[in-house]
Amino acid sequence: MKSKNQPKGKTNPSSISAVIIILGCGILAFTFFFGVCGDASNFDEKGHPLNNNVFGTLYQGGFVIPIVMTLLLTVVALAFERLFALNRASGKGKVDKFVIEAKQKLEAGDIEGAEQLCDEQKGSVANILKAGLVRYRDVESIEDMTNAKKANLIQAEIDEATTLELPYLEKNLNIIAAISSLGTLFGLFGTVLGMIRSFGAMGNEGAPDATALAVGISEALMNTAMGIGTGALAIIVYTYFAGRVKSLTNAVDEVGFAVGQAFVKSHGGLTK
Repeated sequence: MKSKNQPKGKTNPSSISAVIIILGCGILAFTFFFGVCGDASNFDEKGHPLNNNVFGTLYQGGFVIPIVMTLLLTVVALAFERLFALNRASGKGKVDKFVIEAKQKLEAGDIEGAEQLCDEQKGSVANILKAGLVRYRDVESIEDMTNAKKANLIQAEIDEATTLELPYLEKNLNIIAAISSLGTLFGLFGTVLGMIRSFGAMGNEGAPDATALAVGISEALMNTAMGIGTGALAIIVYTYFAGRVKSLTNAVDEVGFAVGQAFVKSHGGLTK
């Protein structure tokens, strides 16, 4: 028998599709690169960026720059999406406080009080605990079954509820992790292209083409800076949100164990 209070994380509409976010960031990045950075007002009559003109210098970074900008904007957008989603998943109030209060209620045998806490918290941990408590009440009415089997049913319900919630908590984190490497790799790719252009200018017969040399070096350095910055930001964002997800899963483990212990304690052990 399924619990009517199982969490809805599997179909939670608040989690925006990563494909939509990436496409939106790509359109924004390429529009900014060609429309703003490539505007003629950023360059002199020879096509060189004006002194201290950041947009013109960025434009000289070449076609790899808008790709890296897309990755950078994607990290920022997904960071806000995950912040909103995990704040919602944490529910009202601090999760640590909720876990402590719920364990106290369970140890005292106050199942109704624990359910009331879940209704007030309204987070992922509360949803999972509520699913376990509903099954707790269900198995109490089952006859001809040992307490050990009943405890297993309760744990299975908690595990199933956790399986439904966990993908929602971890959604898009794998994309952020991938960008931590892709940002640096694309930056290095742009750096190599810039260096190729620089060496090509130095290889000309006679005096090197100073303009082409400068453009190549500028392209290499801009790509290096953008790539490293994007990769570093992605690592920081991923580490932060992975830590928050880990805290929530630890809280789930605590309340799941507490429910099982409460059932065993109130029913005189597993052998009965």
